[in-house]
Amino acid sequence: MDFNDKKIAIIGLGYVGLPLAVEFGIHRSVLGFDINKGRISELEAGHDSTLEVEDEKFATATKLSFSSNEEDLKSCGIFIVTVPTPIDENNAPDLLPLQKASEMLGRVVSKGDLIIYESTVYPGATEEVCIPLIEKVSGLTFNQDFFAGYSPERINPGDKVNTLTKIMKITSGSTPEIATAVDDLYRSIVTAGTHKASSIKVAEAAKIIENTQRDLNIAIINEFAKIFNKLGIDTQEVLEAAGTKWNFLPFKPGLVGGHCISVDPYYLTYKAKEVGYQPEVILAGRRINDGMGQYVATELVKAVSKKKIHIDEARVLVLGFTFKGDCPDVRNTKIIDIVKELQSFNMNVDVYDDWADVAEVKHEYDLDLITQLNENTYDAIVLAVDHSEFKEWGEQKLRSFGKEKHVLYDVKYVLSPEQADIRL
Repeated sequence: MDFNDKKIAIIGLGYVGLPLAVEFGIHRSVLGFDINKGRISELEAGHDSTLEVEDEKFATATKLSFSSNEEDLKSCGIFIVTVPTPIDENNAPDLLPLQKASEMLGRVVSKGDLIIYESTVYPGATEEVCIPLIEKVSGLTFNQDFFAGYSPERINPGDKVNTLTKIMKITSGSTPEIATAVDDLYRSIVTAGTHKASSIKVAEAAKIIENTQRDLNIAIINEFAKIFNKLGIDTQEVLEAAGTKWNFLPFKPGLVGGHCISVDPYYLTYKAKEVGYQPEVILAGRRINDGMGQYVATELVKAVSKKKIHIDEARVLVLGFTFKGDCPDVRNTKIIDIVKELQSFNMNVDVYDDWADVAEVKHEYDLDLITQLNENTYDAIVLAVDHSEFKEWGEQKLRSFGKEKHVLYDVKYVLSPEQADIRL
């Protein structure tokens, strides 16, 4: 089946959808669609606030247009869905964005069209949740009137080296013929090549275990760090020594946030429980990683107490709020856990991060970021995110924000052991 002449619609223009829309828009007609009218206005002006696409890159996508009008989707024949797949307060999959996108597609899809999902889901979600909604709304029959594929996103926010075209793409389709068509589509822009999975479920499962495996690897290192801290051993030095063996995996302890690693394992465990299997290792890793914000805060309180600094109403500066360094993404950041835990000790916490959007942080977390730093002000400084700016400051500038007696906590191993009072 030939899809070469069909216009592509990218549904959802966040960290995943926008780079995809721009790359395809260099070569063929593409409509970038998002329900956020503010986002559309921003992109039409040639700027991406997520910083995934540089302003000058927009000029190369001469065949790309943007819209928030559902009617405009009817001119398209290939639909690629890149909407978020978060979890709810009970750590269960929240498929509402995906369901709403599928219902919308049911209103615009025509015979012979192709719908590809990139959003991370549990194995079976595409065919068990999304496709039935499209059939119900459209009145069309799956694999007869319209077809589907799944090609999981592998975007690493803030990474300017491993970009979309340089990461091998997993592809799949609802029939062998469609699988080839989906593979050919992505192969046209992904220079790193593709891997055609045997089924949509295999592709879904492959994506979900990529991040789950990483989550577990970080969890065991976090547990090592807790043990070594009690033993008075520097974790980084241990990891450097162990890393001299060729097959030791180079993971570091830290806070596991973001839209993928801290979320995706719960999608897999949800599905596992649904089919009668009670996962153990995956959830143990999640418990460790979910508790690291509280652990960091508690360790800081201990260090402050040891220095005979009064804990009640002590002033703490947290440097960094995004979920990773040199990236504006604040989704599921675990820094908020540190802040809340310190506040529970009646400490006064200021958070500074030039990368984070002040309005977004206020809306999502009800937290007011400070925009100016003052010297000789704080009883404790927490280096929570390894932004390049913070790395360049060095120990002297970092300590300049502290009072004569203060604690400097290096959560990200930016400083050497002798430069920080404590490290994770």
